[in-house]
Amino acid sequence: MRIVIALGGNALLHRGESPDAAVQAANIDRVTTAIAALAHEHQIVITHGNGPQIGLLAVESAADPVLNTPYPLDLLGAQTQGMIGSMLARTLHDALPRRRIAALVTHTLVRADDPAFEHPTKFVGQVYPYDIATLLARKRGWHVAADTTGWRRVVPSPAPERIIETQTVHELLGSGTLVICAGGGGVPVTADHDTGALTGAEAVVDKDLTAALLAEDLKADFLLILTDVPCVYAGYRTPGQRPLLGATPAELRRGGFADGSMGPKAEAAARFVERTGGLAAIGALDAAYEIVHGRSGTLVRPDLPVA
Repeated sequence: MRIVIALGGNALLHRGESPDAAVQAANIDRVTTAIAALAHEHQIVITHGNGPQIGLLAVESAADPVLNTPYPLDLLGAQTQGMIGSMLARTLHDALPRRRIAALVTHTLVRADDPAFEHPTKFVGQVYPYDIATLLARKRGWHVAADTTGWRRVVPSPAPERIIETQTVHELLGSGTLVICAGGGGVPVTADHDTGALTGAEAVVDKDLTAALLAEDLKADFLLILTDVPCVYAGYRTPGQRPLLGATPAELRRGGFADGSMGPKAEAAARFVERTGGLAAIGALDAAYEIVHGRSGTLVRPDLPVA
């Protein structure tokens, strides 16, 4: 099978952990263990989140006295693709010594008039207490919003229209290469209507929605979304919480999942299954092999046709 794997930000940096490079490198070992077994049997494309990493770079850029203005989010996103892609490529190279590995900096086309630019919702960076978050918002012109454990910066997250380098990824897969791409949703760009020239956008594209689009364009058989919970839960964190071991796109959409956590993952899985007739699944990183073989996670299958 051809499998697109979307790694949540927790795969590299767990909540509350120091964002040091050594901490992230240690967490990468879990990623390698989870993916290597699948890579022996299937064609693999990996994409990943970058919320903690791009937030850290943005803080550093804003505080750098040498800069007249901070680096824009599109270039910071490119930096995270290179950094995280390198970490993944090196560890996978060691785990799969006879496999070709390529980490690509890729660009995701978005619409310049996407309403998301006026309504920031994408969490990036670390969690702050309310007073510090509001102080930073005033000082740096940020938008902030409540997260599950505090307050974080939010930035625009326009919908992905197309991954510019999809054909390159397709050709690499055809040569037997394991590809790492579209990290952090890809570098967001808009295209000039007349010339097609690309311009970076001040945004962070949702990596799960980009993964679904990438999987569709690559004609993947399976979209695997890995996160920090074993499956999707109905009534999450309520007395009536229960695991959803299987669902259709329609059932997922009726779940009312939060935009800042399971919502984009559920929507990405639903879109891929609806548009391709393939399978998607959401589950824990450590259970990647078991999820693909139907022994763990939430399997998302096509709606049955009406008789």
